[in-house]
Amino acid sequence: MMGDEFHAVLKLITGEEIFALVSVDENDGDSIIMLSNPVIMKMLSSPAGGKYVKVKPWLELPDQDLFLIKYDKIITMSEVTDEQMIMFYTRYLNEDDIDIELDGQVTLNNKMGLLTTVDDARESLENIFKNNIDKPNNP
Repeated sequence: MMGDEFHAVLKLITGEEIFALVSVDENDGDSIIMLSNPVIMKMLSSPAGGKYVKVKPWLELPDQDLFLIKYDKIITMSEVTDEQMIMFYTRYLNEDDIDIELDGQVTLNNKMGLLTTVDDARESLENIFKNNIDKPNNP
């Protein structure tokens, strides 16, 4: 029987910490955890002294976003209800390779070369999606 999906942070016996959309498959008493789009989130400091979150895929496997893990490979698992963390994760899934600064600014990756506010970035991304352009407009 399949459980509800929820966002969670998992600490694996390998030492890895993963953020993912999780569901539990009871599987006859031998529970299996299903991870959807698992990522690693790292807190980093920018040269300017700000803090930001670096998000990258847990495993670099193209065409694969669902992974199964047995309970005995997990040291601990904690549900995440922090809306900001969930927003980072969702934005990462929707927009590849964005580093999110925690002071309300967003650093887009070096391919884009922009430093902008969240509102400006949101407006810019909305325009990009609306215009269906593959690469961002030059600032």
